[in-house]
Amino acid sequence: MEIKKMRSHIGTDGILLLQMPTDFKDTSVEVVVVVQPLSSEETQPRYNTWGKLTTKKSITEAIARMRQLRQEVALDKNSIREMIEEGRRF
Repeated sequence: MEIKKMRSHIGTDGILLLQMPTDFKDTSVEVVVVVQPLSSEETQPRYNTWGKLTTKKSITEAIARMRQLRQEVALDKNSIREMIEEGRRF
């Protein structure tokens, strides 16, 4: 049994089209559909600070870039200690 949660749109014709990625091929299945309308706030696209559409892919890329930058600019503990000691001298 697989449980899938997704968002979709029912067109003006009242038809809901479900395209499901699944491992089941050429077989009969039992399907249960729960329909719950979303508030208008949930259906509005979200944009980042630069006006680009926020997607799962864009968020994943941003996190990867932040991790890369953290590694590039990270200071080791000894450097931090030296900076603290240098600051105390003034």
